[in-house]
Order: sequence, then structure tokens, then C-alpha cells
Amino acid sequence: MKILITGSEGFVGKNLVIELKNRGYQDLYLYDRENSLKDLEKWTLDCDFIFHLAGVNRPESEDEFMEGNADLTSQITRMLEKNNNKAPIMISSSIQAEKDNSYGKSKKAGEDYIFEYGERNNIPVYVYRFSNLYGKWSKPNYNTVIATFCHNIANSLPIQVNDPTVEITFQYIDDVVNELINCLEGNGSKIGKYYDVTEKNTRTLGEVAQLIKGFKESRKTLEVPDMRDSFTKKLYSTYLSFLPEDDFSYKLKMNQDDRGSFTEFLRSPDRGQVSINVSKPGITKGQHWHHSKNEKFLVVKGNGVIRFRKVGEDKVIEYPVNGEELEVVDIPTGYTHSIVNTGGEEMVTVMWVNEPFDPDNADTYYLEV
Repeated sequence: MKILITGSEGFVGKNLVIELKNRGYQDLYLYDRENSLKDLEKWTLDCDFIFHLAGVNRPESEDEFMEGNADLTSQITRMLEKNNNKAPIMISSSIQAEKDNSYGKSKKAGEDYIFEYGERNNIPVYVYRFSNLYGKWSKPNYNTVIATFCHNIANSLPIQVNDPTVEITFQYIDDVVNELINCLEGNGSKIGKYYDVTEKNTRTLGEVAQLIKGFKESRKTLEVPDMRDSFTKKLYSTYLSFLPEDDFSYKLKMNQDDRGSFTEFLRSPDRGQVSINVSKPGITKGQHWHHSKNEKFLVVKGNGVIRFRKVGEDKVIEYPVNGEELEVVDIPTGYTHSIVNTGGEEMVTVMWVNEPFDPDNADTYYLEV
């Protein structure tokens, strides 16, 4: 299948091209600014489907709106008619097409060209009015407010929020690409005369700004964002794509003593806390119990033994553990427990506890096993 994609180096185009290749579509005609109209004439001879994504939304003069958004669309339809090519065509429009501004008028004109072309030639046309797209490879101060916020916050630059109560409907780039490929394969989501990405999220500008600021702070607080919320999950992925190249890593606070170290890695209000425990040879850690707090231990390096004794009883239970045969050990409530490094090298244990440590309610009571 020969697929023509205009605006192939743009935000949507780049994501679409890469995912098409991921799914096995290889015969792609990629048209962007460096190409000539002769390329377009050649490719409209035998293409089987057109994704018309090229457009202008930040021109130097308002005349460029009509030239980039409507005139190019008209040229493509004329080329297809000249070549007697009945390939279906998808066009990227905008919710701004409903508004009385230069950009909106140019997008509406492009829609009209496509609808008239489809009716005149009995050819399927798919018009998508996108709203506030965001995701990896978007451009700050160009594509979307989310790109600008992510870039500025990731680079410790100020952001401007004129009205934090303004509600905006956002569409994530991966959802957009999935919908466009569904359209290519005959399963697009039609709503009235238009097609649309059904997965959307509406948030206030203030909420978006606070979420992204929280992502930056999470390196200090170690709190994991609430990934159950689809918008938060997608927004966090977008934020990470804007990190400066020399700022992908961050250091953790290691609490060290002569026994080894204990380092908190991640925490969340409802999913607990993950820490890394390093014990030197011969060292015993633990020797305490909990009423309600519970843990999971996973030794990933070295050799050791985890011991339990139910509070008020004498029987001791032992579980040998090692980094060669990964095995999770649950630490039940009401049992005092310890972990001993029985090997000749440092023992590393990944520890999960069901709640972040609260010094005012530690629920931890010293008692030797």
C-alpha cells in the first residue's frame, strides 16, 4: 500500500510515520517543506491513501494561513483529479475552524475543498478537527501549551498562566496516531460529517501547570504520579520527553552507616514505598515487628537468611535467600523479623512497604528474633 503523508516532519507526521513503519507499512511517500510540488505531482499518480497533515499555525504573516492550510489542499485535490487517482484522503483540521479568525478560516476553507472534492468524485474523505494535541516531539511555543509548559518547567524557566480556570480539551499523540491508522484500515471514528479521536481529556490550565510542576518536584519527594489517571500518565510521559539531555538522572539520598546503607527509591500515597537496602557481610538488620505495616523483601545480590518469630512465641522460621534465585518474601504483621547477610559480599535487598514511612506513626517496635 502506497501512502502519501504531507507534513511528514511535523509533530503528527513524525509520530505517524514511525508508527506506520512499526506496523509494517513501508511504502511511504513523505512530503515536507524540503520537497517540491513536482514530488507531490509524482506521488499523487499512484498513492493509495493520503494523510494530509501539512499546515501552518505560526506564520510570519496572516496571508500564509490561507496559503499553507487551504491552497495546498486545493493543489493536492487538483493533482489527484488530473491523475484520475481515487485514493481516499484524510485531512488534519482544527477546532479553530469553527471560529472567525485567520487560522480558523484557512482550516475551514481546506475542509470545504476536501468535502467538495469527495462529493464531486465519489471518493471517501476523512476530516479530523484536532484539539490541543500533546506528546513527545511536540515543539514549545508552537504546537501546544503543554509542550511550552513541559519545556519551561523541565528547564527551570518560568511559565505564564493568565487564567488558571480556563478549561482545555487535550488529545494525546499516541491516541491520534492510533485513530489515524484505524482510519487507514477502514475503522475510523465518525461523528456526524467529521471524524474524531474519541480519547480526550479536559483539564483546567491551572491543573495542568500544577501537575507538571509536581513531576519536576517528584525527584525530590520521590512520589510517583497517579498513573491510574490516563491524562496524568500521558502527561508525565510527555514531560519526560522534554528533559534536558544532561538531566536524565538524579541522585538519591543514601543513609549510610557501618552496617551498609538504606536508600528510598520511590513512594506513593496509596502504593507504598520502595527502598534499596545494602548489608555488609555478617550484618543483621530488622529485629522489629509491625501491627499493620507489611513488607516484601527481594534479595537481588548476595546470600542471606530472613528469620521470623511470632510475637509472644518461641518458634523461629527461616527463609534462605540469594541473588541467584530471585524469591519474594512477605513480611507478615505480628512477626518480629530480621535479615542477615550470610555471604562474603554485600547483600542488596529491594524492599517494598505498603505505606510511606511516617515518623509520627512508625508502627515499628524493636524485638529481637
